[in-house]
Amino acid sequence: MTDMRRTLLWVVFVASLFLLWDGWNKANGRASLFGGPVRQTVPAAAGAAPASAPSVAAATVAGGAAGAPASTAAVPAPTPAQFVTVTTDVAKATFSSIGGTLVRLELLKHKEQHERGVWDSIVGLISGGSQGPSDSNVVLFDRSAERTYVAESGLVDVPSPVTHLTPMQPVAGERELKAGSDELTVAFESADQGVKLVKTYTFHRGSYLVDVRFALKNLGTETVPAPRVYLQLKRDGQTIGSSGVASTYTGPALYTEAGKFKKISFEDIDKNKAAAEYEKTANDGWTAMVQHYFVAAWLHTAAQPRVFDINKDPELRLYNINMSFVLPTLAGGASAQFDSQLYAGPQEEKRLAELAPGLEFVKDYGWLTPLAKPLFWLLFKLHGVIGNWGWAIVALVVLLKIAFYWLNASAYKSMAKMKAINPRVMELRERLKDKPQQMQQEMMRIYREEKVNPLGGCLPIVVQMPFFIALYWVLLSTVEMRGAPWLGWIHDLSLRDPLYILPLLMTGTSLVQVALGAKPPDPVQARMMWIMPLAFSVMFFVFPSGLVLYWLTNNILSIAQQWFINKRLGVSNR
Repeated sequence: MTDMRRTLLWVVFVASLFLLWDGWNKANGRASLFGGPVRQTVPAAAGAAPASAPSVAAATVAGGAAGAPASTAAVPAPTPAQFVTVTTDVAKATFSSIGGTLVRLELLKHKEQHERGVWDSIVGLISGGSQGPSDSNVVLFDRSAERTYVAESGLVDVPSPVTHLTPMQPVAGERELKAGSDELTVAFESADQGVKLVKTYTFHRGSYLVDVRFALKNLGTETVPAPRVYLQLKRDGQTIGSSGVASTYTGPALYTEAGKFKKISFEDIDKNKAAAEYEKTANDGWTAMVQHYFVAAWLHTAAQPRVFDINKDPELRLYNINMSFVLPTLAGGASAQFDSQLYAGPQEEKRLAELAPGLEFVKDYGWLTPLAKPLFWLLFKLHGVIGNWGWAIVALVVLLKIAFYWLNASAYKSMAKMKAINPRVMELRERLKDKPQQMQQEMMRIYREEKVNPLGGCLPIVVQMPFFIALYWVLLSTVEMRGAPWLGWIHDLSLRDPLYILPLLMTGTSLVQVALGAKPPDPVQARMMWIMPLAFSVMFFVFPSGLVLYWLTNNILSIAQQWFINKRLGVSNR
């Protein structure tokens, strides 16, 4: 029974660490141990306009036929693109005059991360420099030789469609958000033929939410029965994380009140399984492309029929998610407008929840979301009080330990009793090693007399494991950890400890826990008890320092509780 208890504990521990290690690999673009290599897709060439018309699902919405736009009418003769760049306090956006498409977006408040070696970290610590953020900004949208990720939109089902392939003329105006101004607009207008479209983007100070207005004017005399606006996000298959255990998600997502939040993986799209996974029409909802820490989403919060479509361009190998809206009939000479919003920025859960129903779900917590969300809420509140994410992690683990104190006490009491009777068990095993059946009977007698349950230390650990795995997901997915400092040498809790101090302490505390526990009667198991912490501590040397901090804090508190219980029961702590 003792062997079974130890085996079960190690299985739980080893499996947890193995899954966390695999999840961290996938979340950082490395190959999963359970699957093939990380998807790498060659995107379209830099500056090249896509060769096909937008793919918008055919459906009937509000009594109007919503067919796919005609590619023959949408593809214009090749026209050199003009690029317009606007800058606000939080973003630098570049638009192409081909379709008025947002082809590049730099997030000025978020820097690319680069990890230093030990020596560089020591020099940086001495000189006051920091590890982690570089001088280059995070680039969310991009259309280059390396990758493709763009926000497109257009007008179809009109005599002269204006798609993301149509040349448009930039409207003169300010290109930088001036001091004292809260808004900055950039507009593009189509040629004066058929239905003229003016597409206007309005940026706001301190916000990653962009208002997008489509102003239509029917220049002809004939009535246009049902013009249609489409909003789409298109990207290649390069992934930062992939769906799986303890990993973040990269790919399309959508939300409707009826169907709730849905993630449609690149793999399902490749296998033509996507169509069965989501609602095709609704009166509400939004579409998004999700990746680790950041998200882009088209929003239209007013109740209005819309059609959703998710597909892949077989030639360009680009994944597309869009939604389209049928507009009212446009009489000759009449005007109309359609308003939407584009969010492109960090997955700040509280802010996302305020923008649209269900938008906060793009922050991927995996299958333990019901546990992870309240843990993040508590972590967020603690940070509001403490003002430091590192100390907030410590405080959260302390609160969890308090919440599970009596459950842990039961486990540690069982371990202490096992340690106290361990000499008798060892003597018994040696004396009856040639009589295994009698040995088991005698061991069970000792357990009954001492009122010890050999499995008593397992259940509390198993019960708590989902909470600690959920907290792992919280720390892995929380963008606020990115660039967040703790103490002197920890400048970024989302990166590994540059001096390996936390992993070394983690290893040391794991060995202390082994010393405080009962020694297994089996010599092989006894050696494994010491070898396993050393073997698995290797993973903690590349884990984000925030995750190591949370495990280290948990270890220290566990040691304190076990030492106290051992002392109270008169069991040696040596």
